[in-house]
Amino acid sequence: MNKAQRVEAAIKGEAVDRIPFSVWYHLSGVDQDPVSLAEATAELTKKYDYDFVKMMPFGLYGVQDLGAKVKIFSKQGEPPLWERGPVQRVEDYLTLTPIPAIQGTYGKQLEFTGLLRKQLPGDVPYIQTIFSPLTTLHKLVGDRVLEDLKTAPEAVRYALAVITEITIDFINENIKRGVSGFFFATQDARRELISLENFRSFGVPYDLQVLESYVNRTWFNVVHLHGLGVYFDEIAQRYPNNVLNWHDRNTPPTLEEARKISGKAFLAGIAAADTLVDGKPGRDDIVQDGTPESIIKHVREAIAATDGKKLLIGPGCCVGQFASEENLAAVRRALEL
Repeated sequence: MNKAQRVEAAIKGEAVDRIPFSVWYHLSGVDQDPVSLAEATAELTKKYDYDFVKMMPFGLYGVQDLGAKVKIFSKQGEPPLWERGPVQRVEDYLTLTPIPAIQGTYGKQLEFTGLLRKQLPGDVPYIQTIFSPLTTLHKLVGDRVLEDLKTAPEAVRYALAVITEITIDFINENIKRGVSGFFFATQDARRELISLENFRSFGVPYDLQVLESYVNRTWFNVVHLHGLGVYFDEIAQRYPNNVLNWHDRNTPPTLEEARKISGKAFLAGIAAADTLVDGKPGRDDIVQDGTPESIIKHVREAIAATDGKKLLIGPGCCVGQFASEENLAAVRRALEL
């Protein structure tokens, strides 16, 4: 099997010669330059024998063009930081306007897409990272959106519609450049942030517009539920993607429980999450902080939990930027059963 065949078979639940895998982390030292980012991504893919690429544009790429001020360090280990957004009062939501995805920071990510296809081996699928409209709006204006959606719902809906339009344009341009699919990340589908009722009102309708714009045009479509206490059942049962990714080692459901809820393929198995340790903020990141032996054991536990069926091995979120070469290589070794 080549890599694309292996990934596609795993998604469909067909027999594979080995379970496909990938690991991803931010490349903050080079992610402001599409050329360097494509080169580094292709080099890591070949070095660790990844079966697919989850593209890693910097996490705030979707808000700069809409007026957010972002502090850039261009240093490994120091990702860009949000400093302020364009919404200071409710009326400011109504000043947001659609922009073409071929320009500005969005355009740089499209350049990354095109360059990556030229540098990857031809059989390696690659999927672009996109964010749910509510996640992008949250990144753009900050936590105030969680209150504004209650007190000024129509203004927030207007902004969500604008972001949805921009996101779909970005999707279309990525498809033109050959992506295999998308890694759709929702960071707000969490009980601690938003009620299920409000998520169904301000999250789901816009998410479905985005997803339905591409799921019948691409074959490798992941939905990522970011964080702890996520609305897994809601998304697993309603969203038309074919792969689910969440912090399966850190928050319900477990892989065994998830299989009872959904027949979709799982991209899962590796702990990588901000979590609580003795009631204090901490990090569970076995690829960065574990040993090769613990990583191999960890991955094989995930395989056993699913009988290796409809499974792609990957982290619940990006791993730390300083994972050792030995630890990264251990993930591939764990699949040599």
